[in-house]
Amino acid sequence: MDFTFSFNEKSGLLLVFFFHGIIFSFLTLRKSIVNNHNASKWLSLLLFLYAMYIAPHMLGYAGWYRKGLSREILFFIPFMQVFLIGPVVYFYTKSQLNYNFKISKKDYLHFVPAVLYLIYSLIVFVTDKLILDDYYFYANNRDKDLANWYQVLGLLSMSFYLVLSLRFYFNYKKLVFNKVSYAETVLFQWIRNFMIAFLGILILRVLFFIINPDWGQFGRQFWHYITFSFVFYYIAITGYSNVIKQISLANEKLKTINVFEDEFQISDDEIKPIENEKDNQIWKDKLSVLMSEKRLFENPRLTLQDVANELNITTKTVSSVVNTTFKMNFNDFVNHHRIESVKEKLSLGEHKTSTLLGIALDSGFNSKATFNRAFKKSTSLSPKDYIQKLS
Repeated sequence: MDFTFSFNEKSGLLLVFFFHGIIFSFLTLRKSIVNNHNASKWLSLLLFLYAMYIAPHMLGYAGWYRKGLSREILFFIPFMQVFLIGPVVYFYTKSQLNYNFKISKKDYLHFVPAVLYLIYSLIVFVTDKLILDDYYFYANNRDKDLANWYQVLGLLSMSFYLVLSLRFYFNYKKLVFNKVSYAETVLFQWIRNFMIAFLGILILRVLFFIINPDWGQFGRQFWHYITFSFVFYYIAITGYSNVIKQISLANEKLKTINVFEDEFQISDDEIKPIENEKDNQIWKDKLSVLMSEKRLFENPRLTLQDVANELNITTKTVSSVVNTTFKMNFNDFVNHHRIESVKEKLSLGEHKTSTLLGIALDSGFNSKATFNRAFKKSTSLSPKDYIQKLS
């Protein structure tokens, strides 16, 4: 019984990515358990699936498919769970953006194709090893995980779940800009980059399908799996660093908000709906007075709910007023008042005795980058150019 791993430029290189994938999967799982971070559990599972995805080729280039016993073992282990990767990506995205997300009974339907493939793998094993004296399913001596039909359907499955993930992300993005005044700090740039990386994996798969018609030939797939491994490595490293960052922010107990549900609901008898344009104008004036007199915009963690509480109306009413009368989303509306406050301070010459960042922070901005972007969006000038023009 010889399970010697034959090291060469192909098996050795894939082994590096496989080993690191397993390590990052374990580290991410440990972080998720210690800190009760559900999104990290999905990421850990995804990294494990990616590592298993390259395992057959790593072991194949190491010579294991040329040996009797090791080949039979590899044949009957379904390493490549291509029907499972898509749902895991989708649920990772949902749990990352919605910290209250919990998988429901209906969600288990997404795992049916993966379960069916496991059942198929079991049938293959029972038939070829326990019932028949000779191979039936493996008469061609080719691993079923590498079959064209399975790989193509897996590609379609992952593409479908990428679309679902993108839809969820864009819905989240819209809600964030309409509910909080610090949207850029909770946009989860990592999720956007993660989905771009996942899209890259799918594009590579299609590209190699096109340039390599003989996909089922084991030896002609190395370049696909090595490029896949580089993207997978990026997801592992960046994803794990994002886990550490998120847990660190959570430990700082910063104010968080789930944009998929309201934090506070006013009772029905307190609701004051907007009935006509006159009411719209009344609430517009009240909102303007509230922002100018109470200067709510100076709160860097101001939310739509905070404003609704001040006016004793629903968040839906406030959002309607901001969107229809000011023609802005909530985030831009608050930033507009912050910019006006900065401009007022600059006109009074406060930049001569205080730093520009200090003025921005006093006006409600929570970072220099956010301030610079918002200021240029509002004035078409950078803060420094504006000061020069003012002078």
